[in-house]
Amino acid sequence: MSDKLKPLRVLVGCESSGKVRDAFIELGHDAMSCDLLPTDSPGPHYQGDVFDVIDAPWDLAIFHPACTHLSVSGARHFEAKRLDGRQQEAVSFFMRLVRRSKHIPRRAFENPISIMSSMWRKPNQIIQPWQYGHGETKATCLWLEGLENLEPTNIVEGREARIHKMPPSADRWKKRSETFQGIADAIAMQWGGDVR
Repeated sequence: MSDKLKPLRVLVGCESSGKVRDAFIELGHDAMSCDLLPTDSPGPHYQGDVFDVIDAPWDLAIFHPACTHLSVSGARHFEAKRLDGRQQEAVSFFMRLVRRSKHIPRRAFENPISIMSSMWRKPNQIIQPWQYGHGETKATCLWLEGLENLEPTNIVEGREARIHKMPPSADRWKKRSETFQGIADAIAMQWGGDVR
């Protein structure tokens, strides 16, 4: 029997950038992204509801549920979001992902510092872009099932809060939620490996 790693079937849910998907494909894995939006980068992408494809026999899934109504950076709006149901809807979606993906042996759920730490459980780890080659701050929580914590790959100087200081624009929400390439590469290498 060969010691060579086998390609994994990877679902990257709630991702339109294609960064995490493409990092897995680059290493020889069978990866597909899924989002209500079209993909920014050509590649295997299901444009639609993640629950349409979640039940397939995936080996690994990485989910990036929307954080707009969960992130503590928007805490000043929490009362209004609780009253009109937006926050509960976001929590319900996150927890539905957790429940519906239980058949997938390796899973990660990604969000910024958010209410999910108290609504569900504490994250396994909190990572920063500057640990993966980007001189910026953006605390990102990872809740892991069947996966090891990510190890830093390239600790760099600089602690710029560029994402936080981004000026208002029509697509600010999308730019703020995009995965840094260094983090995408670390996810693919450490959770999948090079199978080429």
